[in-house]
Amino acid sequence: MDQSRAPVLEALQEFRRRNDVVYGPPGHKQGRGADPRVADVVGLDVFRSDVLLLNGLDDRRESQGVLSHAQELMADAVGAERTFFSTCGSSLSIKTAMLSVAGPGEKLLLSRNAHKSVISAVVINGVEPVWVHPKFDAERHLAHPPEPDDVRRRLKEHPDAKGMLLITPTDWGTCADIQGVARVCHDFDVPLIVDEAWGAHLPFHPGLPPWGMFHEADLVVTSVHKMGGAIEQSSVFHLQHDRVSPEVLMQREDLLGTTSASSLVYATLDGWRRQMAEHGDELLDTALRRAGRVRAAIQELPGLRLMDREVVQAGLAADLDPLKLVIDVRELGVTGMQAAEWLRTHRHVDVGSSDTCRISASLTHADDDETEATLLAALRALVEGADSMERQRPVHLPRPSALELEQAMRPRDAFFAEADHVPAERAAGRVAAELITPYPPGVPAIAPGEVITDEVVDYLRSGVGHGMLIPDAADASLRTFRVVASHGSTG
Repeated sequence: MDQSRAPVLEALQEFRRRNDVVYGPPGHKQGRGADPRVADVVGLDVFRSDVLLLNGLDDRRESQGVLSHAQELMADAVGAERTFFSTCGSSLSIKTAMLSVAGPGEKLLLSRNAHKSVISAVVINGVEPVWVHPKFDAERHLAHPPEPDDVRRRLKEHPDAKGMLLITPTDWGTCADIQGVARVCHDFDVPLIVDEAWGAHLPFHPGLPPWGMFHEADLVVTSVHKMGGAIEQSSVFHLQHDRVSPEVLMQREDLLGTTSASSLVYATLDGWRRQMAEHGDELLDTALRRAGRVRAAIQELPGLRLMDREVVQAGLAADLDPLKLVIDVRELGVTGMQAAEWLRTHRHVDVGSSDTCRISASLTHADDDETEATLLAALRALVEGADSMERQRPVHLPRPSALELEQAMRPRDAFFAEADHVPAERAAGRVAAELITPYPPGVPAIAPGEVITDEVVDYLRSGVGHGMLIPDAADASLRTFRVVASHGSTG
């Protein structure tokens, strides 16, 4: 296919050339009604490019095929048989993907290090989760993706499972053996869904970790806004083989997705695909060389421990994305959360994620010599300034096995059950009726239906004392926990 084409962008350019006058949404009418104070901040072109697909970029019958042509080009660029755009972010796309494979009461294998959007999907669609526990790295207090043998064992235990959802790369850049897991799933004649939200760039350079469509996955969801060049909420489904029906996927997406899709998201997805198809190898080659220089420089900074290929060599992960810089700061005597706040306050540098142990920074094709120098200067300043930071009591990190909580009820049943609020001191032994998710990176420590333990309560409460964000708990202070009432009914 002609990868120099960008159908959505071309249609938008033509719309603006015609200077159409619109008598339908959006109500700002291509910026005519935008508050100038807003336009001064976001730019008037944002409003000028905010156009409906129907009776805007295309006619009401989509007879020009603007969106379908753009999706075909994306599929061709990444090696998929079919591709569908979503403007609702991968948090919603992954729910759609799961609904396409397993319905209410049916079983689905899930990596327990999944993002909260996955657990939310389990609550919404009533699927029965079969947890495949990740490989815990006790030294780094980190979860890496499960291995094919872990998946095979769980499929043997649950031969009625409808498929598997695998998260790779993780928020911290470690990667699964996608092909190995896919072949295990296919041995049992079930599909593999890959939540490859952090992997939009992977198809476009051979020096990067495996890309799901190249390694036999059936359905891949990716967030192009994370490591690509499209705006926030840009998400894509990629599909191949015949284990997931395109018709079913489209119907499930229609069930959950918006009827007012953003042309801004479509246009930036289209333009990013063209950029990568034409120049991705060169751009990512430059990014990889930059990452090599930055990694070498960080290795020389005292008190900072960069996660590198040793996790692969030790058999903890199948691969590692070199563009993801994961830096343990504990030797500085501070938490990752403290380091992130210090960098923001004193150096105006915002890292991607932080937790008790580490910070992370992502390099992309957008970085240049200036951003490279800025990051390294900020990290050097962090090392020099660490002694000035307040020393806090350590967060009580649980043993890896303590994070494998007992699943006493289906998540949906627990979430919708009659609930009590109990003091933290009395929460152990009760069944959680809520998600409790340290964020970022957004992996729930407690999911609905799991039995709360003292060790996990201690970890979470000591973390909150350090500034850990818990955005989804009924009581963000965690003085109380929402639990299934002892006499509660399920729903």
